[in-house]
Amino acid sequence: MPSLGADMEAGTLVKWLKRPGDTVRRGDIIAVVDTDKGAIEIEVFEDGAIDTLQIEVGQKVPVGTVLAVIRGALSGNSASAAPPTPPAPAAREPQPARLLVSPAARKLAADRGIDLAAVRGTGPQGAITHEDVERAAGATGQAAAPAPVRGGADRASAMRAAIGAAMARSKREIPHYYLSSTIDMNATLAWLRAENERRPMPDRLLPVVLLIKAVATALHEVPELNGYWTSGALQQSPAVHVGCAISLRGGGLIAPAIHDADRKDLSTLMRDLRDLTGRARAGTLRSSELADSTITVTNLGDRGVDATFGIIYPPQVALVGFGRIAERPWVAAGRIEARSLLTATLSADHRASDGHRGGLLLDAIGRRLQTPETL
Repeated sequence: MPSLGADMEAGTLVKWLKRPGDTVRRGDIIAVVDTDKGAIEIEVFEDGAIDTLQIEVGQKVPVGTVLAVIRGALSGNSASAAPPTPPAPAAREPQPARLLVSPAARKLAADRGIDLAAVRGTGPQGAITHEDVERAAGATGQAAAPAPVRGGADRASAMRAAIGAAMARSKREIPHYYLSSTIDMNATLAWLRAENERRPMPDRLLPVVLLIKAVATALHEVPELNGYWTSGALQQSPAVHVGCAISLRGGGLIAPAIHDADRKDLSTLMRDLRDLTGRARAGTLRSSELADSTITVTNLGDRGVDATFGIIYPPQVALVGFGRIAERPWVAAGRIEARSLLTATLSADHRASDGHRGGLLLDAIGRRLQTPETL
């Protein structure tokens, strides 16, 4: 069971999408898990074949519990989707003339009137699993529904509690420092208007995409703000996965990652952001999108906010916030002019960096936004 954020302690298995013996490749979706953030698709990170499914549909298990064991296609060794745990009870040596049946499978069989003696087990040592009973029920025309997913009101309440717990932990454990900088966006907006005039409507760019790209590439200059604080030390990430804060229609907030944001062009980033926003609000995110963020960007400019000073999402060590772009007085070449200005802010972990390094990041972001053609 992967950790999908500092606020997650456990998840409920909703559905298996693979069966023992199925071949899988890195990135394939193996299961759906219900969490406070929604129904999340769980990816595998090993090529090979499903050896065993360790958890039954409907089970709620803590983060770190082994969900499945994958036998490597080349090495022949077993690899698991999480740190190993002791074998499940069904994997023990069976007693002669005794059916091995998991408790969840036995209950489902009883509920649906399925004769277990007629069910072929595919689990360890031929054990009958929940999925085996599902197949048997399907063969007799009986639908075996997946575990229920929480409704909107329940999820919104659970998400709000989870967000509150994570942010309270962040403020309690992380020594935050805060910086802000004002960026002249005149050149950026002029370039964006000209660029969008050349593009068909579906391919036009929003200003937020330039902000994400500027942050992602600026981290190359200040890499200690891109990574995690774990086991009492900073772990810098070689990849830049920008978590984008997205408000959900039913309430709450989620910050899934755009992977390798520094290496993508603006068109690709725009498509990825639209896709991520749609799937976040539909509740169809992947586990890696919730677990991989190395820094978070939040943009409240479209809500009329001038500046936002966010709380770091652990174990990350930095969060960059943007307010609205608005015309304000600005001194240029000794004259006061009306300019389109943007306030950028940084919330950073003082254990990982200091204000001097944080200031360099904001400066690097500003320089990139003033030369948008280089993004």
